[in-house]
Amino acid sequence: MLFAVLCTDKPNALQLRLDTRPPHVAFLTDLNEKGTLAMAGPFLDSDGKPNGSLVILKADTIEDARAIAAQDPYAKAGLFAHVEIKPYNWVFNNPEA
Repeated sequence: MLFAVLCTDKPNALQLRLDTRPPHVAFLTDLNEKGTLAMAGPFLDSDGKPNGSLVILKADTIEDARAIAAQDPYAKAGLFAHVEIKPYNWVFNNPEA
């Protein structure tokens, strides 16, 4: 099952995001290698700077998705003001469909 992890950065947290990016990318790379990551990328503000994240995870339950999301270095660093996790149905352009 797929889950969308929608994350909104805290205000004025760009430097924290930049400082934490290398371990975040390593975390996502590991999830990808395990087959747990479907896709991921940042939301952008009007200046083109990242201000949040969208991560689509493969997990058995929403609780599993929450546990995975909690291990993200961005989450551990306190980058996010808000995180919402929802079941997701990838209908169009899904390479696995």
